[in-house]
Amino acid sequence: MKPDRITRVNELILRELGTQLYRVINRPDFNPAEVMFTKAETAVDLRTCRVGVSVRGTPAEQERVLGILRHARTDFQKAIRDNVILRYTPHLHFVLDHAIEKGDNVLTLLTQMEAAGELPPPDDEPPASPLPADAPASPEV
Repeated sequence: MKPDRITRVNELILRELGTQLYRVINRPDFNPAEVMFTKAETAVDLRTCRVGVSVRGTPAEQERVLGILRHARTDFQKAIRDNVILRYTPHLHFVLDHAIEKGDNVLTLLTQMEAAGELPPPDDEPPASPLPADAPASPEV
């Protein structure tokens, strides 16, 4: 299967999971606003799909939410089967993805460094153009 097709399949699966999150899990102890599906890695044979999940909260809460998602795995697979036309419905594997958490940490560090004056102020001037001011913007043909 071509790599661009796998990319499209991954995007379709992510979109369907995000749509079904609010429909599949109806529990009072589950807040879907804390969950974000970050990536899908479908095998070339479309049999399995590893889904990265970012969950806001403590590690214990992340594991609890991941357990809820794993418990609802078959419902997600049924939704994918019904709404995404594929030869096979992939078996979903939910794993924690800490990429957003790491990005938040980097932004927090940058904000702290900026407040402490450790970062230079941003340049407000646009970069100088390499062309003289009277030069035409595009070559004439």
